[in-house]
Formats: sequence, structure tokens, C-alpha cells
Amino acid sequence: MTIVDAVLVYSTIDAITPILLAALAGMLCQRAGVFNIALEGLMLAGAFGAVAGSWYANNAELGVASAVAFSASLAIVLAVATLFGGNVIVLGIAVNVLASGMTVFLLRLLFGRQGVFSDPALPGLAPISVPGFDRIGNLGAVIGGHTWIVYLSWLLVPTSAVLLFQTPVGLRLRGVGEQPDAAATLGVNVRRYRCLAILASGVLCGLAGAQLSLGSVTLFSENMSAGRGWIAVVAVMLGRARPAGVLLSCIAFGIADAIGLRLQGQGLPNQLTDAAPYVITLIALFLTFRKAPA
Repeated sequence: MTIVDAVLVYSTIDAITPILLAALAGMLCQRAGVFNIALEGLMLAGAFGAVAGSWYANNAELGVASAVAFSASLAIVLAVATLFGGNVIVLGIAVNVLASGMTVFLLRLLFGRQGVFSDPALPGLAPISVPGFDRIGNLGAVIGGHTWIVYLSWLLVPTSAVLLFQTPVGLRLRGVGEQPDAAATLGVNVRRYRCLAILASGVLCGLAGAQLSLGSVTLFSENMSAGRGWIAVVAVMLGRARPAGVLLSCIAFGIADAIGLRLQGQGLPNQLTDAAPYVITLIALFLTFRKAPA
């Protein structure tokens, strides 16, 4: 039985993308001093918005725009509530619950379906051909043929690193997160930076949801984010809110997810394989944050 092959690597890249985008969103918030646990709900709202927009506009790209709008709308609610002194943890839980209930309600209202909506006429995101990938043999076959959101997520990793550590905006953002009082005395608007970070997380989670419902598959099912937002939260913690660390954490979770799907295809119970990423999450958290013996 062959576990690792080109198809597995391709599937891993596909599985990493939604988690990576959500984790980058959480990283920006973390750097601004906001522990955003609403990533799960924002991603779910984006997944539904993508399908709704694509179906009614008959255009997958407009579906992505709809995904960003749905997710950013919830992020605005979170940002405004945070601006008025709300507890960000409580608000994050509320957004997750709201997204779960709202998407189930809208699924029945707009599509008259319960559980899953899929239709052969639903436009999905087409894979794109990147020039030069076809010249590098098997590697090109593995890293080529993904949606543009996948390649955008790759570009966002070095871009976010430059933004955070090489620009004045990044310096102020980190200052807001690490020493908000000191940043405020230097004239930095702490609330504005935190609100912008939350809004950016809404945009990134919208893209993550669009990749989930129009890229990886072409359908929407209730709670289809399936804990990926929570895994992204853990990836931010394991990666110490640094782009490279976050990427490595997401790769580990993506590999676990893809291997789980492969083993499921080999006959293992899906209840066991579906739990693999979450078991790895718990193990990683335990190993990373365990206290050294006195």
C-alpha cells in the first residue's frame, strides 16, 4: 500500500490552503493584541457566501467576492463590538455560533435545502496554469493546477513577513500588540489598528471559505469548515505568530488531513481518520506548552 505519492502531495497543498489563510488572519490579529477565535465562523460564512454568490451570479469570481463580503460583514460586527469594549473571547464565540446558525437558516431560505447544497450548474473555481511549472517534471505536476487562491496564500506568507517586520505599519501593529500604552503615547491609534486587523482577518477567512466551497469541492454543507478555524488558531500559537512558523504548522496539519483522507480510502473508519488532525493538534499543544519539571 503506497501512502505517499504525487496525489497525496497535491491533496496536502489543497488541504493546507484554507487553514493557512485563516492562520495568517489570526496572526495579524494576534500581532495587534487581539486573540481572534472567530476564525471558524468567519471561514464558514465565507464558504456559504461563495456558493450563494457563485450560484446567483453564475460566476465563481463573483462568488469569491461574495465570500469576502459575507465574512468581512461578520468581522465588522466583531470589530465594532471590540471597539466598544466587548470581550473578544466572548464575541468570538458568539460570531462562531451566529455563523453556524445563520448559514443553516440561509441554506434553507435561499436554496430550500437541508444539510448540503450541490448542483452540477454551480460554477466552481477553475485550476490555473502557472507558466514554467510544466518544465519541472513531477514537481510541476504537484504544485501546478491549483486555484488562484492557493497561489495567493503562498504569496501572502512572505508578504506578511515583510509587512510585519520591514515596514512602519508592521512596526506600529506589533507595537499595538506588545505595548499598547507606549504605542498610544507615540500617537498610534490603537483601536484603529486593531479594527483594521480584525477586518483583514474577515477578508482572509472569506478567501479561505471560498477555497473550501468553490476550490476544493463545489458545494456547501452545514458546518463544512469542520474545525479548520480552530486548527488555524492553534497554528498561530504553535508558529508564535510568525509567518514562517505559522506556515510550518499549517503544513503539518495539512499533511495529517491528507493522510487521513488517504487512509480512509484504504478502508479505515472515517471517524478515526477525521480525528487525526485534532489529535495531532492536541499532541502539538501538549508538547509545545508543557511546563518543564521543577
